Amino acid sequence: MLYQEIPSLDLSDFTSANEESRKNFVKALGDAYQNIGFVAIKNHGLTDEMTTSLYEAIQAFFALPEAIKKKYEIPELAGQRGYIGKGKEHAKGRSVGDLKEFYHVGQQVTDHDPIRHEYPENVWPEEVPEMKKVALSVYKTLEETGKKMLQAIALHLELDEGYFEDKVHNGNSILRPIHYFPIENPHEVPADAVRAAEHGDINLITLLMGASADGLQVLRRDGHWIPITALPDQIVVNVGDMLARLTNNRLKSTIHRVVNPPKEKMGSSRYSIPFFMHPRSDMDLTCLPECIDEEHPKQYTDITAGQFLEERLAEIGLKKN
Repeated sequence: MLYQEIPSLDLSDFTSANEESRKNFVKALGDAYQNIGFVAIKNHGLTDEMTTSLYEAIQAFFALPEAIKKKYEIPELAGQRGYIGKGKEHAKGRSVGDLKEFYHVGQQVTDHDPIRHEYPENVWPEEVPEMKKVALSVYKTLEETGKKMLQAIALHLELDEGYFEDKVHNGNSILRPIHYFPIENPHEVPADAVRAAEHGDINLITLLMGASADGLQVLRRDGHWIPITALPDQIVVNVGDMLARLTNNRLKSTIHRVVNPPKEKMGSSRYSIPFFMHPRSDMDLTCLPECIDEEHPKQYTDITAGQFLEERLAEIGLKKN
């Protein structure tokens, strides 16, 4: 089956007490993730007020002068917290930087979990004081939504519904507000530079709040790129490389990209806010035995989530070897 667009699902079907609704959600989610790796989800927990407030805050930050933004860029953190400047990240296998700048908000450990020592403190811009409260609120909301999605994924894989719970508790997840900045003079950037070159996400799953403009595309199995758009009340949730690795590619981490707009729109900004849901660094990503058989031999070497993340950060230019 080749999707013409990504399937739309209602998370309330899974969180309801109706067993039939839950089963139908799990099946539809599994079918989508085995085929195209993306779904659009409504009833995800984010309110319009939270979404509007966060977009307003990040737009205010990215509108600041370059010198002020760079106060919040801390190279020794390898891009894991604070501001990451224009062109610093590139897709795996490329050397040309993407036409974007972004900001990273990470896990705030509030219990006595010793994993808190693995995480750097968040960095907050004093020029946009409202950003901290709304960013942390959105972070926690999307984290809880992600946990529900992982419960459904576990059931699809015929695992215990709570399989992922201890693996993502205080996980190394990242909220990333992105600004695809205007290009007033296209001849001043490399000819093959794009807003986000084709790539797969590193993490377990990504939850994407609606972007402010078109441009996101996903590569279908037949080699055709199809546009991804979500209705205003939806978020897009896709499989990342860690989950593909864990399931021996049973669930697809599908290649996607953000293409440049038409020339007449190159001078306008695009904003988006993905939440990259990561597990704890010690999660074992060894392929699940349930996903290996004669027709599907094991495709990956054993590795932990932390080791895999370190490899990929180097490959995309955020961490120096």
